[in-house]
Amino acid sequence: MEGLLDFMLRDVLTRVGGVDRCVSEFIRITHTLLPERVFVRHVPELLHGGNTLAGVPVRPQLLGSDPICLAENAARLASLGPHGVDLNFGCPAKVVNRHGGGAALLLDPELLHRIVAAVRRAVPAPMAVSAKMRLGFDDDARAEDCARAIEAGGAGELVVHGRTKAQGYRAPAYWERIADVRAAVRIPVVANGEIWSVADALRCREVSGCTSLMLGRGMVADPGLALAIGAAIHIMPGLPAAPVGQAGIDWPSLLPLIGDFWHAARTRLEQRQQAGRLKQWLNFLRRRYPQAEQAYQTLRTVTDPTLIDAWVHSQTAERAPSKDAR
Repeated sequence: MEGLLDFMLRDVLTRVGGVDRCVSEFIRITHTLLPERVFVRHVPELLHGGNTLAGVPVRPQLLGSDPICLAENAARLASLGPHGVDLNFGCPAKVVNRHGGGAALLLDPELLHRIVAAVRRAVPAPMAVSAKMRLGFDDDARAEDCARAIEAGGAGELVVHGRTKAQGYRAPAYWERIADVRAAVRIPVVANGEIWSVADALRCREVSGCTSLMLGRGMVADPGLALAIGAAIHIMPGLPAAPVGQAGIDWPSLLPLIGDFWHAARTRLEQRQQAGRLKQWLNFLRRRYPQAEQAYQTLRTVTDPTLIDAWVHSQTAERAPSKDAR
C-alpha cells in the first residue's frame, strides 16, 4: 500500500496488537542493484532486528519484472537480516503495470516462476520467500496457473487478493476464487481483500478456507480490527462474534498514537508532506470513528504544521490525567 502503510503507520498499528507480521510497501527494482540505505529507508525496522518497535516482524516486499535484477537485490536485502523477502505480483497501478511489474506479471506464469525461482536461489535457504498476487489481470482465468507457478518457483507462502487488476478495489472481493487457488497449491494461502469488520473476516475465512488473513485498508480505518478478529476467532463455539472494535481500541486510547504518528511525520517527512499524511489517516479513521470525522473536518484545509501541533496537543492534553487524579 504505497504511500499509506509506511513504517510510521506500521509502528503505531502494531502497538495496538493483534498483528503477527507486516509486509512493507513495495521497493521498486528496475535495472540497478540498490544500495543498502535504500532498503533501510523503506524498512527502517531493519535497524531493529527487522521488527517494529512493538516487536512485530516486517517482511520487505520487492516489485520488479527482471529475475536477475530481483535476485541480486534480494541477496543484498537478505544480508540485512529481514524476516524473509516478499514479491509483489498484485499492484494494479498503471505506471507499474506499464513497465511490466505488479499485476501485469500475472499474464505470464512462466515469468512468475522464473522470478520466484531466481529469488529463492539468491537468498539463504532458511529465509522465507513469499508472494502476493491478485486473481489475474483482465480476468481470473489463469489464477490457478499463476499460483502453481509461484509455488513451483519455491515460494513458501502466497497471499491472494480476491480481485483482478481490472476490478481494482471495487467491492466485492471474490473470496470463493481464493478457495479455488488454495485448492490448487500445497503452500499456505493467505486471504486478502474487503475485510473491514469482524463479520467480513469470519465470512472470508469461511468462504476462502484460509485460516490466515491479510488486513490492509480495514486495519488503517480500524486499528483495533486485528485484535477484534482475534477475539472473535477464539471465542467459544456457539457464541456470537465480537463487534468491530470491542476487543480493539477506542478513540481516547487511539489519540496518543495519533499524536505519536504526527510526531513521526514532523521529524521524518518534509514539511510539505506532513499535514497531508495525518489527514490521509484521519480520512480512513472517520469510517470507524465519529470523532475522526470531526477531526478531519477541523484540519481539512489546514496546511501549517504548527497549527496541527496545537490541535494534537489540545487533544492529547484534554485526555491526560490530572495530577489530582493520579
